Amino acid sequence: MKRAALFVLLALASPAAAQSPSAKLEIQYTQFTLPNGLSVIIHEDHSVPVVTVNTWFRVGSAREKPGRTGFAHLFEHLMFMGSGHVKYGEFDQWLEAAGGDNNASTGNDRTNYYINVPSTSLELALYLESDRIGYLLDAMTPKTVDAQRDVVKNERRQSVENQPYGTADVVLGEMLFPEGHPYHWPTIGYMPDLTAASYEDVVAFFKMYYTTTNASLVVAGDLDTAKARPLIEKWFSDVKMSPSPGPVPIPVATLTGVQKKTITDRVQLPRLFLAWITPRLYQPGDAALDLAASVLTGGKNSRLYKRLVYDMQIAQDVSAFQASSELASTFQIQMTPRPGHTVAELQKVVDEELRTLAQEPPTAREFERALNGYESSFYNRMERVGGFGGKADQINGYFSQTGDPDWFNEDLGRYRSLSPSDIRAAVATFLPLDRRVELTVEPEKKP
Repeated sequence: MKRAALFVLLALASPAAAQSPSAKLEIQYTQFTLPNGLSVIIHEDHSVPVVTVNTWFRVGSAREKPGRTGFAHLFEHLMFMGSGHVKYGEFDQWLEAAGGDNNASTGNDRTNYYINVPSTSLELALYLESDRIGYLLDAMTPKTVDAQRDVVKNERRQSVENQPYGTADVVLGEMLFPEGHPYHWPTIGYMPDLTAASYEDVVAFFKMYYTTTNASLVVAGDLDTAKARPLIEKWFSDVKMSPSPGPVPIPVATLTGVQKKTITDRVQLPRLFLAWITPRLYQPGDAALDLAASVLTGGKNSRLYKRLVYDMQIAQDVSAFQASSELASTFQIQMTPRPGHTVAELQKVVDEELRTLAQEPPTAREFERALNGYESSFYNRMERVGGFGGKADQINGYFSQTGDPDWFNEDLGRYRSLSPSDIRAAVATFLPLDRRVELTVEPEKKP
């Protein structure tokens, strides 16, 4: 298995690409636009006899309004409740009978869907996807909206209210971004808003954002482009065209000082969350902060993990990450003290390491380890064509965010062009100790 995986990796990254940062990484694709405005991208990958139909709608929770949150995620659920020519339950039944699978996800800026099937069942996947895009409203009723509203509310209870530290993400968003900012509320929405959503509200949301001009379709895998294109035109051309809602304005969000807050939860150990507002996706500093997170907590030899968990043994865990988004990104460090220790002890060490990294760049070995780790994960994602983060999903993401489906080389180049001094500069510029959010989750006191 290891030799097979290595062979795939070497096939993706030629020896020249592995040795030379300037070697070009590119994929072949065919792109066209249907008369109804739907952007279509076809990519052939004959490594395994599987095809994927990947659809992105440029609508996420950032498109919602205060008082009407959670609509984007609610629609993700409604898209599986049957459409004009596919009764409820048949979508999954037909796919499973063909040996396929499917899923969807909602974020701040997009909602994406994928269908993976054996290459012999491509037309089935195209039929199912096109029918729910073009004819969902023919099958949607107030009853189905109410049913999925209850499902989403229960999902929120499981992932937020009843999940250890689950409310922290909601509170962090509210602390980082002011009221009215599209990232202020959680993607899953607020309970009162989900309760208040009417059938008419939901229909209006679909008509506004689930349009051909606000979507892009990637069909990739073991297929013949010359045969796949007529099938795509056959099933998607009758979907009616609607105007595009246009781009989301990019509001300014800044932190002018330290915001502190303590909340309680049904947990056994406290946890500290440190968060900053950082450069948007693909903007200068975004890639450098990805590598900074790796230097700090990426592996057992990283600075914070080694010092807090192994050397001092005062932390259960510590992690850092750059959460990149289109309107603004956030950088977070999360840490949990071991019993008998406090979040204050951990924060002191974290701040020491941040000061050090802001003054002195990481060593050549640290930088190389972080960059190699990112490149490895980058090529690993390219090994599979379907699913979340697979090649089709990345093609759709690049097209939606940059206009270029083949932005792989440019994306990887952002990291290869960095130096250790860029990491130091990013930490010094974007992770100041006097402008951030500090959220502490404490265990509820037992009666």
